[in-house]
Amino acid sequence: MATLLHIDSSVFPSGASASRSVTAAFRRSWEEQHPGGTVVYRDLAAEPVPHITHDAWSAGYADPSERTADQSAAFAARLELIEELERADAVVIGAPMYNYTVPSTLKAWLDSVLLLGRTAGEAPSAQGTPAVVVASRGGSYAPGTPREGFEFVRNYLEAVLGRTLGLDVDFIVPELTMAPRNPAMAELVPLFQASKERAHREAVTKAKALAERRAADADADADR
Repeated sequence: MATLLHIDSSVFPSGASASRSVTAAFRRSWEEQHPGGTVVYRDLAAEPVPHITHDAWSAGYADPSERTADQSAAFAARLELIEELERADAVVIGAPMYNYTVPSTLKAWLDSVLLLGRTAGEAPSAQGTPAVVVASRGGSYAPGTPREGFEFVRNYLEAVLGRTLGLDVDFIVPELTMAPRNPAMAELVPLFQASKERAHREAVTKAKALAERRAADADADADR
C-alpha cells in the first residue's frame, strides 16, 4: 500500500494559497494512481509542531533509559514525525516564500525530523524517498532576475532535504502570485497565469511519474 506524506505550511486557506492548490493537485493525481493508498496529512499552519527545545534535541542523543520525563515526552513528538517520513513512499511539501525563506512552521518540522545518526548522517533512514516541493512566491527570484540573490527557499531546502536527509528532491515553482492583487504588477498577470497553469500541470505529471516509478520498483523487487 502506497503512502504519501502531504505537508502544507501556508498561512492562507486553500482558496487563497498558491502552494496549497498545487499540493492538492499533486495529491489528487497521486490518489488516482493509488486508490487504496494512504495519505498522511500535516497542516503546519493549522496545527504547528513545537519548535525544537533543549529537551527535544538532547533526547535524540541520550540513552533512552537515561532520559528525563520531559526528554521522553519531547522525543516522542519528534519520533512521530520522523516515522511518518520514514514510512512515506513519496512526500509533497508546500513551501511558500515568506520574507525570502520558508515559513517558521516548516523550519520547526525540519528541525524535528533531522536526527543525526538516523535521518541524517552516513545512511539517512529515508534516503532516496522522492520529495516534491511546491515553492511558491509572490514575485520572481529566478536566475537573471533582479532578486535572484534573495532566493533562500530552494537552495535551503535542497541542502536540508536533499543533501542532509537524502531525499530525491524535485521542485515546482509557482511565481508572481501577488500579480493579481498588486496593481504595480498588473502587466505581469499573464506571466502569473502561465506559471500557475504550468505548476498544476507539473503537479499532475510528477505525481503520475512517481506512481509509475514506484510500480516499476515493486516489479523489480518481485523479480529478485
